Amino acid sequence: DIRPIRDVGPLMNIAQPFQILKMDRRRGNIVVSRRTVLEETRAEARTELVSNLEEGQTVDGTVKNITEYGAFVDLGGIDGLLHVTDMAWRRVNHPSEVVTIGQQLKVKIIKINHDTHRISLGIKQLLTDPWEGIEAKYPLQSRLKGRVTNITDYGAFVELEPGIEGLIHVSEMSWTKKNVHPGKIVSTSQEVEVQILEVDSSKRRISLGLKQTLQNPWEAFAEKHPVGSVVEGEVKNKTEFGLFIGLENDVDGMVHLSDLDWNRPGEQAIEDYKKGDMVKAQVLDVDVEKERISLGIKQLGGDKFAEPAEGASDIKKGSIVTCEVTEVKEAGLDVKIVGTEFTTFVKRADLARDRAEQRPERFAAGEKFDARVTIFDRKARKVSVSIKAL
Repeated sequence: DIRPIRDVGPLMNIAQPFQILKMDRRRGNIVVSRRTVLEETRAEARTELVSNLEEGQTVDGTVKNITEYGAFVDLGGIDGLLHVTDMAWRRVNHPSEVVTIGQQLKVKIIKINHDTHRISLGIKQLLTDPWEGIEAKYPLQSRLKGRVTNITDYGAFVELEPGIEGLIHVSEMSWTKKNVHPGKIVSTSQEVEVQILEVDSSKRRISLGLKQTLQNPWEAFAEKHPVGSVVEGEVKNKTEFGLFIGLENDVDGMVHLSDLDWNRPGEQAIEDYKKGDMVKAQVLDVDVEKERISLGIKQLGGDKFAEPAEGASDIKKGSIVTCEVTEVKEAGLDVKIVGTEFTTFVKRADLARDRAEQRPERFAAGEKFDARVTIFDRKARKVSVSIKAL
């Protein structure tokens, strides 16, 4: 037989056709096979059955076996393969989602290989292709709801209707969460609102956006905090470029080294801050397209070299000012101009006209004296005074 049989009783005393496989005249032995005859008969029957089938024909069948990749369907003496990808226009994870063993089906013959007698079947081919006219059905920028069907490392697939799925790439999931797994943002079977970004009917691809259904947090920040306004945030990180400040809605702003302090180098001023500190800063610029917020801390304190307000007293080159000694050094004096925020260094040579009097040790910390402003340059941020120039 074609299949192994345990009991040959039913075949006993019944005339059967056999094919002679081997003969040994000396020993009087003959080896015959009923199986060969059955296989030939079956092959002839299969050939005849296949000859009566045509590609594109719709036939009835019974599900005989289910595998990981599809189901075998009995078409009445010959089997055909219904591949999992031909069961439905939608994504099918396992054939058992669509068919069961013993189920009666109408299937379409997709392909026939007359040499191997292999027959490919399809169910979805009996239904209208949902991708026909897809561009008109899902215009760009339109919004709709769908169900998450599958999550991968690079994004999430969303079913918009039976047979139509789109991909939310990981880069289109969140405005601020750039390096997280899609599974941290959405879950399987979750209903989500998405925006149509691109439709390619030839490749059967729809690109979706999740973050586009929410307001851009940089746009929201710019609307709420225009340039010049003051914000408060937490120091998230210190780098060689400056401070990163955590602001509302998970956006960060950056204080460049040059915007930390008016009087000290940024490399020195940044040492005043540590991670976790709450700081206030002024909004200097918001670039929505590049997702950047520039902040400044020194701008909150006012610039001593800025143009004075109308009517306010001002220091000019040649004016006489009163200075207070803050430190006596061998090469001269560190002084502060009284009534201002300006500090400067008076060189030994500018301490007196008489060379013998050009001795810093003549002065003491806290002592005051008059001097003439010899240099006052706002752009260069430099001021110099001299007693000698009086």
